[in-house]
Amino acid sequence: MDINFLEQIFWGNTIKQYLVLAGIVILGLLFKRIVSRLLSKLTFKLFKKFADEVNSETFIALLLKPIEFFISVSTFYIAINQLKHPLDVAFFHYKKNKVNEVFTIGEFVDKIFLFLIILSVFWIVLRIIDFIAHVLLVRAAKTKNKADDQLVPFIKELLKFIIAFIGFFVLLGYVFEVNAVSLITGLGIGGIAIAMAAKESLENLLGSFLIFMDKPFTVGDVVKVDGIEGTIERVGFRSTVLRSADKTTYVIPNRSMIDGVLENLTMRNARRVKFDIGLTYETSNEVLKKIIAEINSFLQDNPSTTDATVALDSFGDSALNIQIIYLVPMKKEFDLAKIKEEVNFKVIEIVQSNGSEFAYPTQRSVGEGPHKEDK
Repeated sequence: MDINFLEQIFWGNTIKQYLVLAGIVILGLLFKRIVSRLLSKLTFKLFKKFADEVNSETFIALLLKPIEFFISVSTFYIAINQLKHPLDVAFFHYKKNKVNEVFTIGEFVDKIFLFLIILSVFWIVLRIIDFIAHVLLVRAAKTKNKADDQLVPFIKELLKFIIAFIGFFVLLGYVFEVNAVSLITGLGIGGIAIAMAAKESLENLLGSFLIFMDKPFTVGDVVKVDGIEGTIERVGFRSTVLRSADKTTYVIPNRSMIDGVLENLTMRNARRVKFDIGLTYETSNEVLKKIIAEINSFLQDNPSTTDATVALDSFGDSALNIQIIYLVPMKKEFDLAKIKEEVNFKVIEIVQSNGSEFAYPTQRSVGEGPHKEDK
């Protein structure tokens, strides 16, 4: 190729400069995926001992996009800097220390790329935090202590918030050349106003710390708060996520979780069952006592029920009311619904085997004998 041809100038740049720019962009776009995977694998070696329980592909999948973004931005920055025009053209004039200064298009482009590069670096750091949290969650799932499952997501969110906060001030300092210390100091009364406006958010944040210190519940516990019953799925900075039995998701502010009356149903060692049955008034005392004794004996001997109480409770309008109370221990092998069903069928069997009947509302006609009923 003729060297003189490459040195020809179009719009302030030689053909050679345009070819170099195109070459850098093409190479960058073609190899960014390969380079990204390679850099991800090399970075994973730093965490290999820590993350021996997790596949390296998980780490690569998290870092692939932010590293590709970093490579793309860097590629375009290097490529564009091969040009002279219009990067050296004045963008605007300004005074600095009483001296006229010129801000060129090149300087403006530098600021844009610096912003994107810093952004990509902090994106990579946030993804590494996600990976570390993933490893810790895998380890926490193997322990019996459920507090680990709750603590890891909270720490992850806290670290990501701190990193994002640092990233914000790094951008202010390096891209916009703002003195972060002076900015924070200059907030003054405005900072107090912001704090007052964020009062509820701060209360929710404090609530999350109190939840971790007091440990009224952990992830996986079934709780009831403000009439809402569900399983704790996640405790975050601002709120706690509950999943109800009908699979509805409830997001409750942490302040409400500690201020309201909270029932931890999982911490109960037993569930209480209480109900009444009504027998007809034709049931004799002997039969009534026998029915009560047999029901009580069944509940006492049943390994899935404890602390049973069976007694004649009251005289209803149409029935002799027997109250039955028992506890079902909170054990995985005990299905409350099945146990209640078993007890109910046994009660029916005992009543029928003793020749008695369950009562239902009746009405006697005036003047009729005591045994003649209009049902």
